[in-house]
Amino acid sequence: MNGPPGTVRQVLGAPDPVLSTPAERVDPTAPEVVAAAADLLATLRAEPARTGLAAPQIGLSWRLIAFDAGRHPRSRSWAGELVVVNPRLTEASRWHCGRESCTSVEGLMADVRRASRITLDGRLPGTGKPVTIEADAFEARCIQHQLDHLDGVLFLDRVSGALSLHRRLHSCDA
Repeated sequence: MNGPPGTVRQVLGAPDPVLSTPAERVDPTAPEVVAAAADLLATLRAEPARTGLAAPQIGLSWRLIAFDAGRHPRSRSWAGELVVVNPRLTEASRWHCGRESCTSVEGLMADVRRASRITLDGRLPGTGKPVTIEADAFEARCIQHQLDHLDGVLFLDRVSGALSLHRRLHSCDA
């Protein structure tokens, strides 16, 4: 995404009500959406271990996600550093359990079942140009985690039981 640099925003923590509210579709060409996309990227870049963020995590109940899974050692696919507006999962297959954590939930990790191969459709901020992303392994998990945020779902909501929870020893996000 080209344009002015964004502002690093505070990441909200659970139980902030914005995190449990489904986000609204937005116009990808609207100036406020373009500015929010820049802020989302700036906030993503501010923490090197962070691989994804959703607009609700910075206090905006909009359908907007940012991700860059290329920095993660378990990443096999890499679509690049992207912001996607009004993202929609169109295909999902090869389901597996994997460990996740979240910037909005300090100190915990959990085993969560997700598709390891996905296709995502959405729009690019600014131009509104359609984008399709095919992702697998860690990048697919990262994207699904961000999509959950847009639906008001935290990864803890997907935990099957107490034995799936773990203490997080270091900072890394799905």
